[in-house]
Amino acid sequence: MTPTDLSRRGMYFEEFEVGQQIVTAGRTITESDIVAFAGLSGDYNQIHTDAEFSKNTAFGQRVAHGLLGLAIASGLAMRTGVLEGTVLAFREINEWKFSKPVFAGDTIHVVLEIRETKPLPRLGGGAIVIALDVKNQRSETVMKGTWTALIASRPA
Repeated sequence: MTPTDLSRRGMYFEEFEVGQQIVTAGRTITESDIVAFAGLSGDYNQIHTDAEFSKNTAFGQRVAHGLLGLAIASGLAMRTGVLEGTVLAFREINEWKFSKPVFAGDTIHVVLEIRETKPLPRLGGGAIVIALDVKNQRSETVMKGTWTALIASRPA
């Protein structure tokens, strides 16, 4: 392999097919994740940071930030390697829904499905629309939606 070959692990635009599914590895949400995300984002809402307050909510305990779950889902998608070295840009969150709470100790993974491909030659690649279904350790959907990413075309 040449050094160029080693830098590309991902798939080129032309390799994505509508209906294609990719399942990520899992990742357990930790107490440290929640605390670090509160500090990073500045979101110290009591539902995330106050155990006593949270006991009296509908959830009965602290809940991980929804945006923390979204960020981890993005990282899990990247860990698959299919976008590594070929993604040009994360273009859009087309829709997103938080369906169930995620708690410290939950393990999430993502089922990605290619919904649409659109060539964009002027950008040197194309857009793919990816449906993401984020599931917990009980295979319950905790959040889902669709993203658009710009992917490089195969070199000539």
